[in-house]
Amino acid sequence: MTVSLARDPRGAAAASYDLLVVGGGFYGAMLTLEAARRGLSVLLVERDDFGGATSWNSLRIVHGGLRYLQSLDLARYRESVAERRWFLQHFPDLVEPLPCLMPLYDPPRGGWLRRPAAFRLVFALDEALSRRDKGRIVDAAEAARLFPAVDRAGLLGGALWYDAVMPDSHRVLVEALRWAQRCGARMLNYTEAVGLRMDTGRVTGLQAVDRESGESLELRGRVVVNCAGPWSRELAGRFDRDLPELFRPLLAFNILLEREPPAPMAVAVSAPGKKAQTWFLLPWKGKVLAGTSYAASPGGSGPGAPPDEASVEDFLAALNAAVPGWDVRASEILRVCHGWLPAEADGSVVPAKRPVIHDHGSHGGPQGLFSVSGVKLTTARAVAETTLGRLFEHLPAPGWIGRPEADPPLALDDFLNLAARDRDAARDHMRGIVERQSVVHLEDLLLRRTDWGIYPEGAVAARLCTSLGWSVGRARPPLRAAGRGSR
Repeated sequence: MTVSLARDPRGAAAASYDLLVVGGGFYGAMLTLEAARRGLSVLLVERDDFGGATSWNSLRIVHGGLRYLQSLDLARYRESVAERRWFLQHFPDLVEPLPCLMPLYDPPRGGWLRRPAAFRLVFALDEALSRRDKGRIVDAAEAARLFPAVDRAGLLGGALWYDAVMPDSHRVLVEALRWAQRCGARMLNYTEAVGLRMDTGRVTGLQAVDRESGESLELRGRVVVNCAGPWSRELAGRFDRDLPELFRPLLAFNILLEREPPAPMAVAVSAPGKKAQTWFLLPWKGKVLAGTSYAASPGGSGPGAPPDEASVEDFLAALNAAVPGWDVRASEILRVCHGWLPAEADGSVVPAKRPVIHDHGSHGGPQGLFSVSGVKLTTARAVAETTLGRLFEHLPAPGWIGRPEADPPLALDDFLNLAARDRDAARDHMRGIVERQSVVHLEDLLLRRTDWGIYPEGAVAARLCTSLGWSVGRARPPLRAAGRGSR
């Protein structure tokens, strides 16, 4: 069975649904998947492209909950362990174990819990509670062997454990949507929800606009869930009322560096000091993804501009203080990956710790309208399950329909080699991605279906796409007009 995310706005509008989901980031995608796996009819609409904002700019680590175990937050620890296991089990081709090393010092950096004795206790508890491979303490010589650039001043050793990583998190999201589609769900990117359909105080659907054609759409559904991420508060205000607790914006950003990874694993580094922040240096496709830094929002309820130059320079200075001699420079930055997370309070640089699931009908608003604001990628699916439990009194267990076979793209070098040998085969490969994965704009292909656009060489792919009949701005006919899934 071919699984295709091809856009069909009129077909989607002709049906009615148990659930309409607004927002195509990880939280919206996981809610769509979990609902579809339970036999519910679902339609997801996304104003731009799937996973195009905060979801795309994440650090790509699926945390296993060690930090929550250190603070004895057992509920969050168990949830993180379970979700890490779920992603490894269901996406073994796209999610892989990630060794992590944290150098340990005397005096400890980042607080008293960063001592070997404290980590030994945490690792023992983790092994007993999660039944996964136990972390271990390595001595200073082993820590320096694994991480040659480590600051040796006061080095006692290192804590070594395993989390997980999604090297291509955008592909995990798209494959989750393809799985949902196989279970009967529909999804539309570049479709904006502009209003609610109502009948005597109860939601009956959405008014939407296909942003590609300008056509208005009447979408029918019993329940609407706002999963618009950084725009969730704005959308709640449009549909009902402003809810500050839903999203107080916090700018979060990671930096992709044109530099050889300093270790074959992720390293967690801190500058000297009890309150020093911990930074992760993640090996990513031969380069380094460093994060995550936070900056307060200048105000307002929605996302704003990327980090300013001073914030980026401060981040680089903090990295250089944590790894003396590394001497990373602004000229080595390939991309600043920024997104917006909910903060604990207005103007805070501390991310919120708990998701928000708001039932508008229980607070005097439209019956059948809910808003969800999540806090991290790792727990998006768990929040989806909790949300569905609140939406439907009798929630079926997930069905038997499994993931479809993955639709992997070629690596850029492989694609360019294919194009040099057989231009028609290269054109067919690219056309297949366009039609099966709802590619509308060239950026969708280069950043969110492949990783070609993340490198400077992505310009080569852009020129090649243009030579195959695409305009620079969008992937449109003639590729789709060749009788292969055109709408």
